[in-house]
Amino acid sequence: MSGTTTAAAGQRRRAAGAGAHRWVVLVVLCVSLLLVAVDATVLHVAVPAVTEDLRPGAIELLWIVDVYPLVCASLLILFGTLGDRVGRRRVLLLGYALFGVASALAAVADHPQVLIAARALLGVGGAMIMPATLSILRQVFPDRRERALAIGIWSAVAAVGAAVGPLLGGFLLEHFWWGSVFLVNIPLMLVSLPVGRLLLPESKGEGKGPWDVVGALMAAAGLFGLVLGVKRLGGGESAAGVFTVVPLVAGAVLLAAFVRRQRRRAHPLVDLEMFRRPAFSTSVGCIVLAMLALVGLELIAAQYLQLVLGLSPLQTGLRLLPLTFAAMAAGLAGARMLRRLGPRRMVCAGFCLTAGAVVLLTAMGREDNCTLLLTGFVLLGFGLETTLFGAYESMLSDAPPEQAGGAAAIGETSYQLGAGIGIALLGTVMNAAYSPGLAGLPGVPASASTAAGHSLGEAYEVAAQLGGPAGALLRDAARNSFVHGLHVTLLVSAGLLLAGAVMALRLPRTMQCEGAAPDAVEVPAPRDAVTSESRVSV
Repeated sequence: MSGTTTAAAGQRRRAAGAGAHRWVVLVVLCVSLLLVAVDATVLHVAVPAVTEDLRPGAIELLWIVDVYPLVCASLLILFGTLGDRVGRRRVLLLGYALFGVASALAAVADHPQVLIAARALLGVGGAMIMPATLSILRQVFPDRRERALAIGIWSAVAAVGAAVGPLLGGFLLEHFWWGSVFLVNIPLMLVSLPVGRLLLPESKGEGKGPWDVVGALMAAAGLFGLVLGVKRLGGGESAAGVFTVVPLVAGAVLLAAFVRRQRRRAHPLVDLEMFRRPAFSTSVGCIVLAMLALVGLELIAAQYLQLVLGLSPLQTGLRLLPLTFAAMAAGLAGARMLRRLGPRRMVCAGFCLTAGAVVLLTAMGREDNCTLLLTGFVLLGFGLETTLFGAYESMLSDAPPEQAGGAAAIGETSYQLGAGIGIALLGTVMNAAYSPGLAGLPGVPASASTAAGHSLGEAYEVAAQLGGPAGALLRDAARNSFVHGLHVTLLVSAGLLLAGAVMALRLPRTMQCEGAAPDAVEVPAPRDAVTSESRVSV
């Protein structure tokens, strides 16, 4: 009797240690995500310094900036499903190592092509890290209430990373050379590798049948073509251009062939049956719509702050910080909101709040209105993060645990595609509303009006070259046309967000919480708390 009681007490102590330890695992995963999120934006402020030092051509500079997100988005499904097969921690640790090596290569690059290759390797490492963090989180937190809180913290860290990148890059550039924006990754990776190996649990799916290598490569190539074509559209390239049409068509054909192949296989790389689940497919659609409506809008808002209001890049970053802080607050409060509102009302309310914020921002004009911008950006950040939190949590909770890596990869791919399509779509809307206002200006040559119609920045350059009354007239007309185009774009974004609110009505009304964890995950605990042979169901 005494032995049984002692054993039971020991088991309770081990379970308590592992339960507390999974929050340490969350910290490690959040640090991983922070590095990837920071690296996605840290180079933006370093572009002038890179251009001055390496002298890249226009195409090379474009690839230096875009190759990281392009490669990362293309390989998410490949590495997400590979983690389900060979082990998510193994893929994550390999991603750490590759990220560190690529960062060192980027920091010492002495030629544009070397920097492009290093950025591509960083994209590979990021694709290994991103789905692994979310799928390990899914396994370590099988209880949905705790998982919701963990996902809220995870998403808040992602918001911090996106905002910290430009600020960190600006600080480093003031004190060091441009390569320092990459060197900062190396000590963090050197710490993350041993800590991750010691603390992170290994988990994998059932692993039935061989891993579909051909399918994984088809998905990667298809996504690469699709994302490349979308990025070219977002960059203002002609929709009929051969270098835009060919990637789009090739990507669409490869992805269609990939879907057909997965449906025919007994053990598919991605279980497409997940999309038959209303909560999963609706959540993916909500993620795409949210990013579609807002990422292009954020880019246009940055242009408005700098070119219309005349703010410096640092002042622009500071004006956008309230959006990030509001997103962090929504992420941290997301678990409580989800329990009280349920997925349907939470995501729907997030879409409606964001649409309201976008409509409010249509009051922006040629003069600075700090209070209006602050209110609009706070509502925008809180509403967007509320939407994304509810959609991500519903998607991940509805996916089978053995498909956690694939589900996380689908969610991240949807995020990237929505962002790319949003830049292309809203950029097209903006240009269509902006250009007509510059036609037929008295005293302004038609060639100057045509050149000015490409962008507001180019309009300012043309106006400076013209000089005199004609230049002043062109500059004033360009500012008015840009503000008009911004208002039209905001209204289109609001319409997309309201469409997302209608889509969210297909989500479950309440948050269904499991009573017991269905799968046991080995969570390594501190050596003084749990013995190495203990296996705890969390």
